[in-house]
Amino acid sequence: MTTGTERDVLEAFLDFHRGVVRSKVSGVSDEDARRRLVPSETTLAGLIKHLTVVERTWFPELLTGPSSPAPGADDGFQVGPAETIGSLIAGYDRACEVSREVAAGFALDDVVTHPHPQLGQVSLRWIMVHVIEETARHAGHADILREQTDGATGVTG
Repeated sequence: MTTGTERDVLEAFLDFHRGVVRSKVSGVSDEDARRRLVPSETTLAGLIKHLTVVERTWFPELLTGPSSPAPGADDGFQVGPAETIGSLIAGYDRACEVSREVAAGFALDDVVTHPHPQLGQVSLRWIMVHVIEETARHAGHADILREQTDGATGVTG
């Protein structure tokens, strides 16, 4: 989207980067998705799990109140033995849908108090920009990991 309201553009960028991350893990085997290719614990599966936590933390938990541990209590990078890339993608898709639904109930200028005092009040606009930034950053990580996995590159590869 290159025109539209500020909200339309923010939503389009967020959905674009969500789609990029999703495409980076689609078609990868569970084994490859779990494989550590860098010194950190970052894996394709771990990135999807982490971004699911990001969606839940920044939208429903922060905007409507926590229903589980406080934001940041679990960064989500650890993938359980029973989790598959298919189940992780499905969980991410559900979390993104809930985020869209929750955000739709707020104006960009609406503010909530973040539990970390150094952030204080944050607006939905700030939350959306932050999640765009975080999702895009991890899409870049996923791009590198996918290239190392099977050579696929580009936005949809």
